[in-house]
Amino acid sequence: MTALTRLAATITARKGADPDTSWTAKLLSRGPEKCAEKFGEEAIEAIIEAVKGDRDRLTSEAADVLYHLLVMLAARDVTLADVLAELERREGVSGIAEKAGR
Repeated sequence: MTALTRLAATITARKGADPDTSWTAKLLSRGPEKCAEKFGEEAIEAIIEAVKGDRDRLTSEAADVLYHLLVMLAARDVTLADVLAELERREGVSGIAEKAGR
């Protein structure tokens, strides 16, 4: 089991947890819109660090992005397995061809 898989499982397990004791539960209790907003904030922070060229800060922000992406997905009952299945479906298909097929 990868760290990302374990993180996704932890997020799922926290869906019904007490928001006063779990940051994940607190985010989820605020609804999908708030989870999406937090994901967007973290993505912007990662972009800023990528532009600055600070590798360590980018690494840290990228970890935040992955966490908040998983929380946002969980808020809409989309699993990591769902996303991985979509990536597998696209594997071996040109990005140009995949976009044209949408």
